[in-house]
Amino acid sequence: MADDYYKTLGVSKTATADEIRKAYRKLARVNHPDAKPNDPKAAETFKQIQDAYDVLNDETKRKQYDQFGPDFARMGQQGPFGPGTAGGFGGGTGPIDISELFGNGGIDLGDFFTGGMGGGQAASGARRGKRTAARGEDARATVKVDFATAVTGGSVDVRIERGGTVETLGVKVPAGVSEGQVIRLAGQGNPGSRGGIPGDLLLRIEILPHPYFRREGSNLLLDVPITPPEAVLGTKVDVPTLSEGRVVVKVPPGTSSGMKLRLRGKGVLDPQTKLVGDQFVVIKIVLPKTISDADKALYQQLAEEGSSVREGLW
Repeated sequence: MADDYYKTLGVSKTATADEIRKAYRKLARVNHPDAKPNDPKAAETFKQIQDAYDVLNDETKRKQYDQFGPDFARMGQQGPFGPGTAGGFGGGTGPIDISELFGNGGIDLGDFFTGGMGGGQAASGARRGKRTAARGEDARATVKVDFATAVTGGSVDVRIERGGTVETLGVKVPAGVSEGQVIRLAGQGNPGSRGGIPGDLLLRIEILPHPYFRREGSNLLLDVPITPPEAVLGTKVDVPTLSEGRVVVKVPPGTSSGMKLRLRGKGVLDPQTKLVGDQFVVIKIVLPKTISDADKALYQQLAEEGSSVREGLW
């Protein structure tokens, strides 16, 4: 238990309930263990923040804390903070805040407030005849993100309805987000009851297709058509990228259809490794829709003079 709950939340002893809630939400977003999964100190800090909020957000507990200090739970009258029941959260396994990105393959969708209030508190509340505050339910929605924004990062607007009023939220989309992953907006869900804090808003990512790019993990693929003479003799082609506009790619002589030419570092950021994938130019040899008689004669001559590419294949 923290020695000074007011100091833990960064508020004064005269802070209002609203100021305490705002301070808690700000600190919880930054220090949630899923936002810093490899930081044991963050998990401990998050627990201290929750302990402080559980006390200062409850009018009765706050008065007892102000009177008796950190040892008020030992006074024997308010059992919920005795050994084994301190704090209302689980062991730091809840989802992350929007400002951070998921691990490989998705985000933990466990309840942001796992564990709830301890059984001792519920019994004490029943003895006092007082109903405790309840956190609001999480809300869920699907947000459509265009292909380029999912790769390079950006923001999208999400419209939500609260209390009959439609609000527009600007949601940050981290670079490299994948189809089906979930972003959590803390405190933007359904309102709590009896003074409880609101739930969270869970946004499932749906990535819209691109007209010519496709994605395989952290790599981008782009089909580039060339003519048979270009394949035989080699050529240079302008190709688009999502990060640097158009670049010139050299197609070597004798290139076959299906060959992949690599553009290093022009793919998708991997949020976990922080490495950027590559872009592959996939060569497609394409014949013109119409072929002149002169061209047919040249192809006929090549067919008669050239050797079969299938010779000895089987």
